Amino acid sequence: MPGTAIVASGWLVVEQPGPWGAKAPTQSHLDPELGRKLDADCKKADLRFGLIRSPGPHADVTPRAHQVYVASTFPRRTWLLGGSVADPAMLASLDLGAVTRGDRDAVRSSLPELRPLTEPVLLVCTNGKRDECCALLGRPIVAAMAALAPGRVWESNHLGGHRFAPTATLLPAGTMHGHLALDSTVALLAAADRGETVVSKLRGRSTWTKRGQVAEIAVRNLTGEVMLDSLSVIAEHLETVTVGHVDGRTWTVPVTSEPANPPRPESCGKDPFDMSILRAATVIPGSPR
Repeated sequence: MPGTAIVASGWLVVEQPGPWGAKAPTQSHLDPELGRKLDADCKKADLRFGLIRSPGPHADVTPRAHQVYVASTFPRRTWLLGGSVADPAMLASLDLGAVTRGDRDAVRSSLPELRPLTEPVLLVCTNGKRDECCALLGRPIVAAMAALAPGRVWESNHLGGHRFAPTATLLPAGTMHGHLALDSTVALLAAADRGETVVSKLRGRSTWTKRGQVAEIAVRNLTGEVMLDSLSVIAEHLETVTVGHVDGRTWTVPVTSEPANPPRPESCGKDPFDMSILRAATVIPGSPR
């Protein structure tokens, strides 16, 4: 599971009720040209664009405002903005470069409807057109969590790694998790409120490359560090990744790619195949910075 998170320095998600296709940004009741442009522009800016919707029946034909979240995921410049727009086309004015840089003030200036939020939000993949297990396993969790944490848990389109369904992303940290159950999801949101993460079944933090995600999780497993912003990936080399702590400690983590043994399916109902997975070798403590 480590090293399977999406790679993105920030996130932009917009509420779009109604049905979603396998490629939700262009296969929903969101204008497909707008969805295609926002998705493409976000990719160019190293951001992830996605759709969310509230659990339960979707009044997709009723005119309504659309909830928007914008997140910067880098440690020590991690923030979440939220607000509603009357028309998703208003997102065209959003300064995506400022999101990438973590410049919250510039983002707010570009879209004044956004305001700072202090409580993390959880996105749970329920995109059944992309993978049946995401809908079958994700929707009950969203429904239960919506009662426990109203307004903070949303259905999401595809989050990658659907073989680990149910999968979820916490914003603003950008940590991605798999094989969730209701109790572990409750614990995940509670940990986020404390500025912590849950290392068990952590796929990675989207801020880092996939090799960086593997290395950070390996260091967390070794040290027991759970504070979200205590660790950063500070260097990557051909065969190793260096992880640093805010207290000055460093670790060198050898990361290699190897065939999965046994072969495994890409998603629910698919046949197993010879995929490659990333693994961390023995973590080597370094000298304090």
